[in-house]
Amino acid sequence: MKFLRYGDTGAEKPGVLDAEGRIRDLSGVVPDLTGEVLAAPPAVDIDTLPVVEGAPRLGIPVAGVRKMVCIGLNYSDHAAEAGLPVPEEPIVFMKATSALIGPNDPVHLPRGALKGDWEVELGVVIGREAKYVSEAEALSYVAGYTIVNDVSERHFQSERGGTWTKGKSCDTFGPVGPWVVTPDEVGDPQALALSCDVNGTRRQTGTTASMIFGVAHVISYLSQMMRLEPGDIIATGTPPGVGMGLKPPVFLKAGDVMELEIEGLGRQRQEVFAD
Repeated sequence: MKFLRYGDTGAEKPGVLDAEGRIRDLSGVVPDLTGEVLAAPPAVDIDTLPVVEGAPRLGIPVAGVRKMVCIGLNYSDHAAEAGLPVPEEPIVFMKATSALIGPNDPVHLPRGALKGDWEVELGVVIGREAKYVSEAEALSYVAGYTIVNDVSERHFQSERGGTWTKGKSCDTFGPVGPWVVTPDEVGDPQALALSCDVNGTRRQTGTTASMIFGVAHVISYLSQMMRLEPGDIIATGTPPGVGMGLKPPVFLKAGDVMELEIEGLGRQRQEVFAD
């Protein structure tokens, strides 16, 4: 199933996509789509739910996200284009939840930005509390999968001292969605094609089969260090083709359009603005 949240920012309603790609209203069944709800989806006949007319805005597809945990340099060819060694353990950083926006909301480059960049990533939504879980059982903690654009400002990230957080947590730097797709529909999370186009030019092409650390390993690894809670999102890394890796580098500017896609998980589209 494909779950989503639609409506104005801060007033989103829960919904589900039917077989014809229409949004069906779930607000009469559940108040919202939290991680707990997504872990045990309501048993309803989708065809009996009201059809949502028009093309409403799509919000972040899971409500009440407590944290977004990101994995850096998780594709060997992306590490190579960044000029960095393949990590021996997952590189972990956090993205502020205040950066999260809907999948088609505008992205704003902050004042002083010089090197805005794109990163298409498989997002993993946690459905139940995970602490000290084994790799063998890790996928049973997944409520679903989604698309994340780990928008980055490389000047802030790497050239102004401190940690990556500076370049990762700017407002609007975390488009998520359009949907959360349940694991039974996704199948093997290590067999999904990813892509990102900027202004109609294909910049990133990859497959989750090329991850250095797979989804199950990442969940298990993180659970040894922190409690993963329902609704938490893990961004699992990006394939090559980011702006800083191009020769010469290409960075985002006002008016640019990013379009991201992951097999079975839908598409995102963001226009870029400058604050």
